[in-house]
Amino acid sequence: MTGKIYILNGPNMNLLGKRQPELYGSKTLTDVEKACSLIAQAEGCTIDLRQSNSEADLIDWIHEARIDGSGIVINPAAYSHTSVAIMDALIAFEGPVIEVHVSNIHRREDFRHKSYVSLRADGVIAGLGVKGYEFGVIRILEILRS
Repeated sequence: MTGKIYILNGPNMNLLGKRQPELYGSKTLTDVEKACSLIAQAEGCTIDLRQSNSEADLIDWIHEARIDGSGIVINPAAYSHTSVAIMDALIAFEGPVIEVHVSNIHRREDFRHKSYVSLRADGVIAGLGVKGYEFGVIRILEILRS
């Protein structure tokens, strides 16, 4: 199998490992990229991990993934709860989409319980720390193999 799996991260995820480590842990996006790359490479795939605090960047990257992406793991962060535009962009993507949240959004404030991205996602992983990204990549690989 060959292909590129995009791992897209929304606002403040650049602070992973530094911001609220009691909630989000001490691992960084660099750690996430290394772990996910090992999993993808074993299947002949590559990882393209990106982060932006800009909703427009995330939408543009989803559009880019329509051209050369096999799947998307996305942690839209706060945009999960507000962005119909990101949801619409994901609907236009034909490959598998796995939504990831480092914390358990269902044990947090009420406004975090609703995710527009979940309406498109093929699966949602929440509350498993950064390991959720690895599980997301594994699930995309399973979907692509079937």
